[in-house]
Amino acid sequence: MSENGQTQPVAALIMRAMTLDSRICYRALKARDARFDGRFFVAVSSTRIYCRPVCTVKPPRRENCRFFPSAAAAEANGYRPCLRCRPELAPGNASVDATTRLAQAAASMMEDGTLEQEKLDTLAARLGITDRHLRRAFGAEFGVSPVEFAQTQRLLLAKRLLTDTALPVTEVAFASGFGSVRRFNALFRQRYRLKPGQLRIQRRGSAAAAAVDAHRFELSFRPPFAWSAACAFLGARSIAGVEAVEGGRYRRTVRVLSDGKEHAGWITVEMSPGKPALRVAVSASLAKTLPPVLSRVKTLMDLACHPAEVAQALGALAKPRPGLRVPGAFDGFEMAVRAVLGQQVSVAAASTLAGRFAATFGDPIATPFDSLTTLFPTAPRVATLSPGRIARLGMPGARGRAVVSLARAVADGGLVLMPNVDVGATLDSLRALPGVGEWTAQYIAMRALSWPDAFPHPDLGVMKALGETVPRRALATAEAWRPWRAYAVMHLWQPLKKE
Repeated sequence: MSENGQTQPVAALIMRAMTLDSRICYRALKARDARFDGRFFVAVSSTRIYCRPVCTVKPPRRENCRFFPSAAAAEANGYRPCLRCRPELAPGNASVDATTRLAQAAASMMEDGTLEQEKLDTLAARLGITDRHLRRAFGAEFGVSPVEFAQTQRLLLAKRLLTDTALPVTEVAFASGFGSVRRFNALFRQRYRLKPGQLRIQRRGSAAAAAVDAHRFELSFRPPFAWSAACAFLGARSIAGVEAVEGGRYRRTVRVLSDGKEHAGWITVEMSPGKPALRVAVSASLAKTLPPVLSRVKTLMDLACHPAEVAQALGALAKPRPGLRVPGAFDGFEMAVRAVLGQQVSVAAASTLAGRFAATFGDPIATPFDSLTTLFPTAPRVATLSPGRIARLGMPGARGRAVVSLARAVADGGLVLMPNVDVGATLDSLRALPGVGEWTAQYIAMRALSWPDAFPHPDLGVMKALGETVPRRALATAEAWRPWRAYAVMHLWQPLKKE
């Protein structure tokens, strides 16, 4: 039983057992169970190669297998990645356990390149802990130190870029976070016993694909994935000119700051037929920012979700819609502004306001898609606006003041709207802003912070679905769904299609 008296999800109990009993790992390996993809890796002593549990090769003999909690732990023990199942494509992990979440948060920051692994004290400070505590949490979760983990992540990213793109080896080295090509080449040969160029494949794209000029990737997830529901949710809330859902594909413009320079472009995301993965196209203009772009796509599409654990916790509520995810945010500030603009109006009206806002204060961008024309304005840009100028777009003056206050807090660095921050402190900071109430704060936590236990209980759609008229009673009802209340909200919203 958990601390709140709820039965713990079966998958979570199995994973705890697997850290002690490798027989369970081996059974999962033989079954090629996608639910465990990314949760452990199997290393084969006879080949010195490590794989994902979903690898399609013939399962090795039990006595030749060793199991590791991370790719980094396998590589630290002298194993190199499988070229068939490609461990760098394994989905990540989501958790509400405190220690696990800290380690996963740090790993996510390393993956998207927001912090250099050498600045471990800075990373720990962002999480509100000491670097010593972070090292302990990291070792317990991944079986290696943060430095070893970061090194493996850089190598795996380089392996992905070498395999999936036509970027020159020099650009691959720097895009992966290596300070020198010499260091990259040496470490790649040492770890993988290959020269980087040996992973190159001949790219025979069509003329149309060449004209679009994009890099293409696949991002794995644990099935099931309710893709149509995700598209419907994002499409209904899309900001005209900035994002669009067309033909089962999600598209958006992108602005990323890297090494003090701004890079702009576009992305497209769609379901991959025949396998549990999303196909992602990234414009060539974003080649130098691929780590953060791919990391943000994973967050936006909630690819770290464990559907079996969520379904176990939600029970009957989740049965009609298996694989329903909680869409995150590609840009936390953009999503927060959209939430403020959506206060006390319909979803459609909020999207209209957000489209006007982007068209008025954003920047134009040329893309191959007629629906993508605008880059959403940055926090520093919005912070310079007068509330009255925003209100003239068609909203109360108080809402204009709330948007400017939000932008100033983000621009000053006092408010960070991204996953892996201190949720409690961030919620307090949001509530302290003028015009930001509990609904807005919880909704931002649910999407911009990717907090799986967020619950905007004052929401009219939530209360109607629960048959309640008092927010605190809706909050009490939701106790049964902890720690996955954000997923419960998505299920409650589905019939009504309201925020």
